Amino acid sequence: MSKPILYYVYDPMCSWCWGYRDSWLKLSTKLTELAAEHPLEIRYQLGGLAPDSDVVMPTDLQQTLQNIWRNIHAQLGTQFNFDFWTECKPQRSTYPACRACLIARTENKEKEMLFAIQQGYYLQAKNPSLTDVLAELAEGIGFNKAWFKQQLDDDAVNKQLFEEINTSRQLPIQGFPSLVLSIDGKNIPLALEYLDWQKTYSKIVEMLQLVSK
Repeated sequence: MSKPILYYVYDPMCSWCWGYRDSWLKLSTKLTELAAEHPLEIRYQLGGLAPDSDVVMPTDLQQTLQNIWRNIHAQLGTQFNFDFWTECKPQRSTYPACRACLIARTENKEKEMLFAIQQGYYLQAKNPSLTDVLAELAEGIGFNKAWFKQQLDDDAVNKQLFEEINTSRQLPIQGFPSLVLSIDGKNIPLALEYLDWQKTYSKIVEMLQLVSK
């Protein structure tokens, strides 16, 4: 029997992923502890929300996304800095940020890069669609800025991203973030509980115990 895998399918510029961050950290921490008794791999999986583009978002799309931010704040209490919409030129382009997370993964810093992007975007009004911004954020977690910027334009990294996005699309997901538990080749989607991560934890424990019997 192969080791079960929990896929956390995300996009670094997905606002609902930012809203889910606290619950996901608590859930993944408890699952890491659980893995000592029940073999389980937690795998971060990039979904790829929006392709490369240097076009400024249409005004109506900007308003739609701002309303989503307000909705997430109202439901979950998640903080957002709306100065982004006046200080930056918003682009519907998340693939650069996805590539940044892939590069960081090679040095076991994917989680740090993800958090740096989320903080930069949602709290510091920075634009992670821009290579210069991503290189600056990467420098803040210990990468060489010039090297990182070069890697962002590397064809091999881009190819890897498209392969991962394709794999993500084969999973039973409805959007981002998503959780999928893979057991013996069967991929099972899990309901996300934004305010009660314990429910998801209990469900995973139940499923792993059934497998071990």
